[in-house]
Amino acid sequence: MRINKYLAQAVGMSRRTADKAVGSGRVQVNGVPASPGTDVAATDSVTFNGRVVALPANTMTIMLNKPAGYVVSRDGQGSRTIYELLPPELHKLKPVGRLDKNSSGLLLLTNDGKLAHELTHPSFQKTKVYEVELDKPLEPLHRQMISDHGVMLEDGNSKLQLERLSENNDKAWRITMHEGRNRQIRRTLQSLGYDVTKLHRTHFGTYSLGSLETGRIQEL
Repeated sequence: MRINKYLAQAVGMSRRTADKAVGSGRVQVNGVPASPGTDVAATDSVTFNGRVVALPANTMTIMLNKPAGYVVSRDGQGSRTIYELLPPELHKLKPVGRLDKNSSGLLLLTNDGKLAHELTHPSFQKTKVYEVELDKPLEPLHRQMISDHGVMLEDGNSKLQLERLSENNDKAWRITMHEGRNRQIRRTLQSLGYDVTKLHRTHFGTYSLGSLETGRIQEL
């Protein structure tokens, strides 16, 4: 296993942060400073900031019903973070994907690197379902554009499946997608002149929020 992946799973940081830690000389493998391409075997001893670290003996995955107003980060930079909602023993778990600060709903956290990869890598195309409210009714032409042809954004075409949450209400929609680009739903609708006033994720792959209350967690 590459050192950045090993460190990410052992310490609970992103691979990018792990690469920086390796580059700054804070990581050693068998007493030798690691390089970005170092591979770690099961018998190797890895230290980070002088402390021995190891992969978790047991994997754990939880589901959080994230409230709006919390950032999916360890450092909120003045904002509340999701880790304030978790007991200390769960702080090493890493979020699988993200929800922006103003979005709510289903968020998975895990120390299972294989599961995280399967849920986030584009090749697996995991379905995600959101309940979305707009500041004004969605025009039929715009609905057709989004569903049939997609809307071109700066990072590519965005195509979403839309379904009314209730009859005769064109402001509230259920949106299904198979991608996970940054703020994709918000950007797609904003490009057509709409503001998303509420975005709540209810499904991620085979996982469903169900009756889990806001701010609560459930072990999976």
